[in-house]
Amino acid sequence: MDDEQDRLLPIANVGRMMKKILPPTAKISKEAKQTMQECATEFISFVTGEASDKCQKENRKTVNGDDICWALISLGFDDHAEAMVRYLHKYREAERERSTNQHKASGTDQGEEPNHESKQPKQPIEAPSNGVEFRVLDKGNSSSFTNPS
Repeated sequence: MDDEQDRLLPIANVGRMMKKILPPTAKISKEAKQTMQECATEFISFVTGEASDKCQKENRKTVNGDDICWALISLGFDDHAEAMVRYLHKYREAERERSTNQHKASGTDQGEEPNHESKQPKQPIEAPSNGVEFRVLDKGNSSSFTNPS
């Protein structure tokens, strides 16, 4: 049982996420939390496995955010992929801003481009051929990814 518990997401975290969505007066049974814990863990494993297979075929050892987005699309979770692409874009923007602010605070040349993505190769997300298009909007700027099919 301990081995199974070690591979599952922490049940307290799952319960906390469930509570955020439900009305404040709602009660959640232990069985409901355990069911969501198992389902969420299985979903993450399923998507990560698909992304890992892609990386192995490309002789890469590190799964990155773009690989997860690709896996979501290839598995038919297009709506989830759209949300993930938006999140990934915002995350990378925040990291760039944080890196820029750290360079300014430390007196580093302001003309330098921060290179926080050095461990992740820049590559477009290659979607399976199902006509998916993503648009990421941030502060009035738009960028998009369109399936190359």
